[in-house]
Amino acid sequence: MRLTFTALLLFASTVLFAQLKHSKQTSYPTYKGLVMAGYQGWFRAEGDGSNARRFAYGNEDRSGIDMWPDVTEYEKTYNTPWKLKNGEPAKFFSSYDKSSVDLHFKWMQEYGVDGVFMQRFFNNAKNRDSISGVIMKNAFAAATRYKRAIAVMYDLSGLKGSGEDCSALIEDWKYMVDQLKATNQPTYLHHNGKPLVTIWGIGFPDRPYNIRNIGLERLMDFLQNDPVYGGCSIMLGVPTAWRTLNADCINDPYLHQLIRKCDIVLPWTVQRYSPLLHNDMDRYRDNLIDDLAWCRDNKVDYVPCICPGFSWHNLSRYEFPDDVKPVGSIPRQGGRFYWQQIATSLTAGASMLYVAMFDEVNEATAIFKGSNNPPVSTKTAFIDMDGMPSDHYLWLTGEAAKMLRSEKPLTLKIPERK
Repeated sequence: MRLTFTALLLFASTVLFAQLKHSKQTSYPTYKGLVMAGYQGWFRAEGDGSNARRFAYGNEDRSGIDMWPDVTEYEKTYNTPWKLKNGEPAKFFSSYDKSSVDLHFKWMQEYGVDGVFMQRFFNNAKNRDSISGVIMKNAFAAATRYKRAIAVMYDLSGLKGSGEDCSALIEDWKYMVDQLKATNQPTYLHHNGKPLVTIWGIGFPDRPYNIRNIGLERLMDFLQNDPVYGGCSIMLGVPTAWRTLNADCINDPYLHQLIRKCDIVLPWTVQRYSPLLHNDMDRYRDNLIDDLAWCRDNKVDYVPCICPGFSWHNLSRYEFPDDVKPVGSIPRQGGRFYWQQIATSLTAGASMLYVAMFDEVNEATAIFKGSNNPPVSTKTAFIDMDGMPSDHYLWLTGEAAKMLRSEKPLTLKIPERK
């Protein structure tokens, strides 16, 4: 009888795994040892065929970006209302072009950035936006071509306070698996032996939704246990003060219940630390050490979030006209601030890193190639690369990956390029 029961149990397990639609084969079986970045892929340009009516670069009166990309290597670029110092039109790329996405993944391979999390916003998922679907397909193809890790990150931004819940993400994950074959990509990122899916935007007090009534546990249970689409590991994107439930985080212990159910916790630290504050890296270090200890005690993995800097001047001119932010409010300092976060994270014992972001020029957090010759204007200003090469942050990120994996010794001082 016991033998029969064991045989039935083995048979049931075999059937369960046979029903799952995910491939067990991947070049990236764990997040540990990797430096991954977030990838927005939301940039459009006039004439790119996407039929977009609004463009992030805008014009002198209203622009949504604080950093201009170096477009030298793009196959397709588009004229904008902006002018360069020499009077020529400033050009921009479009994420809708397959060649642009391909170039970004080529850079990742060239500089040693391990891969990206593709942002999938709530409204894009809910409405099954065809344009973002094209970009996702192109990203999967490029990740395969250049052997870069890739994973889906659901961003709850856009979710309303009532009348909506996470059910739309359940349906979208089915679409991702069935139509885009996301988890059958040869480089889809796994963790703890399972495809990794991120849910970002949990625990922030400025959100209109209450995390207790938007079906988060149902979504997590679906991703983890559904017999066809489940069998996934989960990373949750939370505020910096997720552990202490104060400051930039809601004061609700339910957040800890959710975190204990996930595989990895990712705190959002953009704008939370600055090189302009005295000994702020000590605060970053102490918080990181305490976070890691909590995660060890609760058997959850932890990934620090790092960014090269921050600037929100142009957007704030019309979003917050009474509180316009300075250009480069969190300065990059030629990469010193970025490297301080990297060295502090690795010294504290981090086993993986998340970079915010690969391509976000809106808040000037992008690590891809940025311009030292942005458009000129009497009304609007952009950061530059502090005279460093346009690929400086890609190179630093690759160096961080090598040091994370102990392929070369960790240096507390920013590396010098030979």
